[in-house]
Amino acid sequence: MEIREAKSNDFEAIWNIFHQVVAKGDTYVFSPDISKEEARSVWMTPIVKTYVASNGDLIVGTYILKPNQPGLGSHVANAAFMVDSLAQGRGIGKTMGKHALNEARRLGYQAMQFNFVVSTNMNAVALWQKLGFQIIGTLPKVFQHKQLGLVDAYVMHRFL
Repeated sequence: MEIREAKSNDFEAIWNIFHQVVAKGDTYVFSPDISKEEARSVWMTPIVKTYVASNGDLIVGTYILKPNQPGLGSHVANAAFMVDSLAQGRGIGKTMGKHALNEARRLGYQAMQFNFVVSTNMNAVALWQKLGFQIIGTLPKVFQHKQLGLVDAYVMHRFL
């Protein structure tokens, strides 16, 4: 598997992954019916670095890396990850997570923080904990899970 910075012509494949992940309504706050252009404005803007994971010519995952806050909070990175549903369970998320931590370090960030990890997304919570993140806060009933109703989200953090 190769991980590289995304190019503008990668967006069609990124959109396919983004749309299938968001449409489930169980991990991201984006509306399940988000438009392609709205997704592009989140995932491919100049303030974020966008990456893709590929097996040969097939893009199987994507992540973004950006400052968690502007100005005096910009030394902390934030990232978001999505894996194609047909490629889940193959370690792609873990590989992208490690890559993101290394990239954040290389870019001069001192820590990484996830502001909104849905508590029922147990695979993500377990993965981030394996990669050294700690739950530093719980946001009660802040996510409208498509099947479960209102559920908590975690703030997760680790130093680089």
